Amino acid sequence: MAAQDVFVIGDVHGCLHTLEAVLQHWRPESEQLIQVGDLIDRGRYSPECVALAISLEVRHPGQTTFLKGNHEAAMLRHFGPAGPYAGWLRWGGRSTVQQYEACPALLEPHLAWLARRPLYWQSQHLLISHAGFADTPHQLDEDHPDGLLWRRGPLLNMGRRQVIGHTPTNGDPTYDPATNVLNIDTGACFGFALTGVRLAATGELLEEIIIHTHRADIAAE
Repeated sequence: MAAQDVFVIGDVHGCLHTLEAVLQHWRPESEQLIQVGDLIDRGRYSPECVALAISLEVRHPGQTTFLKGNHEAAMLRHFGPAGPYAGWLRWGGRSTVQQYEACPALLEPHLAWLARRPLYWQSQHLLISHAGFADTPHQLDEDHPDGLLWRRGPLLNMGRRQVIGHTPTNGDPTYDPATNVLNIDTGACFGFALTGVRLAATGELLEEIIIHTHRADIAAE
């Protein structure tokens, strides 16, 4: 069976309506769906975004991968035995806690699902993670600032195209040809845009879909 094309979505951060608009461009019959993590926090619909991801996983078995981001890792820490995590509450967690207080039955199953999120997705030509692989022995350390959940700054040329999020831009994806890194966190939760990219199985960029953030996702209607 030939390798499938890939549709990758950047950091969602609770922007449900914007996510739904980007998903209209995904072709589930012929493309793998990968989301780079940070489904939650900052936007107004974190539980709904997780619920949508779970439903897509059920409806399209084997066709979706939702990766862990640093915000998912922080939420799991907050509600785990090492919690509470005051830092997370300051940079997005407080609103997420309040949203789950309105639908408490969802918290435990959502935490269990988030705990199973993989750290990266890879193929022969693509390497997709939240913050990227750098020249460090701590690449797979979920807690290290240079690990693939937290890294800021230059990444390593891995011999494959890396697709990442984590470091927001002002609405447009960025590409570094030296390292072959495509960053698709286009600042949805800051009112800029959510980006989806269509990539050939060979790693070639076929299309960018940039949807401006729906106002309802970040401000009271």
